[in-house]
Amino acid sequence: MSILRSVLTGVTLVMALTSISSAQTTVKPEKYPVYNGELGVKYSPQKTTFKVWAPDASEVKLRLYAAGANGKAIQTIDLEKKHSGLWQAEIKHNLKNKYYTFQVQQDGKWSLEAPDIYAKAVGVNGHRGMVVDLKSTDPQGWSKDKSPKLKNTTDAVIYEAHIRDISIDPNSGIKHKGKFLGLAETGTKGPDGKSTGLDHIKELGVTHVHILPAFDFNSIDETKPDANQYNWGYDPLNYNVPEGSYSTNPYDGNVRIKEFKQMVQALHANGLRVILDVVYNHTADIDHSNYTQFAPGYFYRHNADGSYSNATGCGNEFASEQPMAHKFVIESVLYWVREYHVDGFRFDLMGTHDIKTMNALSDTLHAIDPSIVIYGEGWTAGSSPYPEDKRAMKKNVLELHKIAAFSDDIRDGIKGGFSDVKETGFVSGNPNSKMSVMFGVTASVQHPQIDYTKVADSKAPWAKEPYGTISYASCHDDNTLFDRLRISNPDASEADLIKMDKLANAIVLTSQGIAFLHSGSELLRTKQGIANSFKSPDNINEIDWSRKTKYADVFSYYKQMIALRKDHPAFRMTTAGEIRRHLKFVETGDPSTIVYQLTDNANGDKWKTILVILNGSKNAKTVIIPKGNWELVSDGNQTNEAGINAVNGSSVIVPGTTAYVLHD
Repeated sequence: MSILRSVLTGVTLVMALTSISSAQTTVKPEKYPVYNGELGVKYSPQKTTFKVWAPDASEVKLRLYAAGANGKAIQTIDLEKKHSGLWQAEIKHNLKNKYYTFQVQQDGKWSLEAPDIYAKAVGVNGHRGMVVDLKSTDPQGWSKDKSPKLKNTTDAVIYEAHIRDISIDPNSGIKHKGKFLGLAETGTKGPDGKSTGLDHIKELGVTHVHILPAFDFNSIDETKPDANQYNWGYDPLNYNVPEGSYSTNPYDGNVRIKEFKQMVQALHANGLRVILDVVYNHTADIDHSNYTQFAPGYFYRHNADGSYSNATGCGNEFASEQPMAHKFVIESVLYWVREYHVDGFRFDLMGTHDIKTMNALSDTLHAIDPSIVIYGEGWTAGSSPYPEDKRAMKKNVLELHKIAAFSDDIRDGIKGGFSDVKETGFVSGNPNSKMSVMFGVTASVQHPQIDYTKVADSKAPWAKEPYGTISYASCHDDNTLFDRLRISNPDASEADLIKMDKLANAIVLTSQGIAFLHSGSELLRTKQGIANSFKSPDNINEIDWSRKTKYADVFSYYKQMIALRKDHPAFRMTTAGEIRRHLKFVETGDPSTIVYQLTDNANGDKWKTILVILNGSKNAKTVIIPKGNWELVSDGNQTNEAGINAVNGSSVIVPGTTAYVLHD
């Protein structure tokens, strides 16, 4: 994939927020020792142990504070140098809820005061760590919290949401607006009495909530909760700590931890799994990052001239291949699973990470829970000095262990390429998009009926199994689906745009692979034409809950299509072999129509044969189909598994811009 195609990702938009060092470094990471033991702060009432890795340090000081900001240190302790770059201190009295920083001397210069990279709790704005008794942050019943069952990864229907967007609308009926607890509230309703927030997501029927970055990020000043600040959060600060601005009290390091757990617990109790969007590929900046304070240069990649490389478009690039970086990422995701009961991870700019680390991470997590879902962006936002064949790019998904990548093939085939917002896709009648959509329907696996020379981007299958592909039409990046359709079809009526929107996600929900929806798409979400709203105000980003009433028919259609997918395993085949055996395209001779069958009770489906017809033309089409007695169960307006009407013979008239689903 070209750099141009990849550059407009969420992470690139935090560039204005960063304080980037352009200085060259002479660090030689290979000279550093590797410490394989536990790092970070370990608390008990009797003692607290502090362990940091600072391989070039000549001195390391620990400072204790009564509060997370302001005030002088109440105690300063020198850490003892151990082996393999380890520095350690042990304090034998109860330090619960005391705050701390480290300061490291290297080459005669003192670093900034900072928490350790493994910090599990922090004070306001994340500049001081906190000694935390994690057990005391568990909500009532936490030990009994269990994730909803997921038999196969392809059973997932993922709903991508931002903590603030879901609840901040004044009409959301949610008390804790913009907070973790807002997504934990049940019984909330909009002014028309329709469910909002968590109840709405549950009603929609998805299986997973993908939460945009909710770790501690840099761009929001937590001391100003009423300032209406907004950011997507792709500017990491403390990776193992929830974001303070989403808590009811960012000054107390315990509160954000407990409230994040309460949110997860509530989602689980309502049948929803939780996926965390993680941004290990870069930090908010270099000079102030916690990495730099302990091992300058080590955790970042460098160009041949010693300057920092920039495959992320954010001024720095995490060196996941370095042993201590590799160790940190794996231990970080493991911590989120064990402490917060998270059920999966979406890796921002996954294409920057080395394959070895991603596979080790996947193997570690799946040994604990095989149902954990891992996926990411199989691209970068710039060139990297680390070899492309060793990175988790989309074209290298074949080498990854049960890790999926987003399919920009089906995305761009459905609505048009991202780089030209006026370009149309299959749902708007573009005759050149058919094969890209067909490739997406097969979940990017090898299929004998796909002509790869006609796929717009990928010229070869890149997924080994269907669980390697995320099928989607839109996400937080770029325009919402409805906005994009409006921009690329300026003369279309709203009724026609609605048909395009419904067809777009009908394609997603009937395709093989893992289905993914952007929050609010079921309400024809708009951001008023703002493409990347990473720091736009709430009135642009919020879910407008009045649209649930205005577009009730659209919501109902999405809900019914999700139910159809969940009820019929034929849409969720688990192996490429099954797809090749059971998914058979019917030649139409028309570039605006796609017809395929799912045959022989595919994947144990109760329906022997399912017929899917996709008409991307605005005009009705007479489509030749296998002769038989068919029952129409979805007609673009409604989905009714009991049947809408019978279709007999060898042809059917399909209205313009419509998806039909039939079974024999």
